[in-house]
Amino acid sequence: MSVRRQPWLGIAATALVIVLALLVIAPMSWATFGGWVSFVMMCAIPFAIVVGAYWHGEQPAALAGLRQPVRGLAYLAVTAVVAAVVALVLWSTIGGFVGPPTPMLAQATIVSVVVAFFLSIVWGGWPFSFLHHRLASGLALLVGGYVVTAVLFELLFDYGWLKGAPVYVASLDPGGPVDAWDATVVAVTALAVMFLTLHLDVWPLSRSRRVMRQPVLGLAWTALSLGVAVVLYVLGTRTLGMTPPGFLVTVPVPFIFGSVVLLNMLQGTVFAGRSQPVKGALGAVTAMVVGTVLALLYRVLMPLVTGDLASGPSAFDAELWLANALLAVTFPFFAFHGDYFRLWPLAGPPEREDDATTTPGTGTELAGAPS
Repeated sequence: MSVRRQPWLGIAATALVIVLALLVIAPMSWATFGGWVSFVMMCAIPFAIVVGAYWHGEQPAALAGLRQPVRGLAYLAVTAVVAAVVALVLWSTIGGFVGPPTPMLAQATIVSVVVAFFLSIVWGGWPFSFLHHRLASGLALLVGGYVVTAVLFELLFDYGWLKGAPVYVASLDPGGPVDAWDATVVAVTALAVMFLTLHLDVWPLSRSRRVMRQPVLGLAWTALSLGVAVVLYVLGTRTLGMTPPGFLVTVPVPFIFGSVVLLNMLQGTVFAGRSQPVKGALGAVTAMVVGTVLALLYRVLMPLVTGDLASGPSAFDAELWLANALLAVTFPFFAFHGDYFRLWPLAGPPEREDDATTTPGTGTELAGAPS
């Protein structure tokens, strides 16, 4: 058994990142962690998605060719600058210069992460991929993702349920037709369905060559993800009576977290010898088990890391802490370690820098190469 070979490499890297994430969270109060820190961290995620899922760690070329750990540190520095700029823009527009970040700003930022995933993977960068310069098309995708987010937020989100609360700012409420919690959780659930499709290597959509061309693939995959997400959400919240935050941290968040562990950190090696759809089914079940176990671990450690937080209405502090700890901090740390540092130092240096590929087995190569 060698820690430099998968899946042991991914297991060791996952454990290392989780410990690091919890150590980063521990010194902060819940107000600080759940406010500015989580917001700024989420502002870094779309750029990390572009680097890993769209550029495959090959852009900017000046950074991609560096040796570790300089390569990873350089990407982190650029990400910090991008996150700072994005945070300032979002805070001054959607956030209305109100501090700490309002629920409007926090949920819009969450949606921006979902949009970045869909544009980079589901849509394969289309239509930004028409720009033949890969660096330029990725930057256009990043900016375009925030434009799409702003449009969706202004057209759909409603915060009428928040009226009367100290954090409600009437001028920042788009007043759309959809309850903001419903819209946010459905978006995250659609992302979970997207990851389910990645476990299946885009099966059954991949059975049709006509569907596997952009923008048909993007339309079909988005419709499938949203359709399944709405059904799951209605079943969980309307039939089973779960609250939206409770559903969020019980169903989509653990599955996404477990999927990132299997597909990114373990690089899709666990069931690599299986054929579809058995491979995908086994991967999905394993991702849900792994994600649920890790979510329970975080819940158990929460009092030691941050302190006792109340669960359920009206603040949902425990649920929000768990969602932020898993996806606002640990997930980007996974991306940084896997895509920026390529699991260095556990993995050791590749024989050649261009031998190291980013997130193999996630299906991004398939989704990102429309013909």
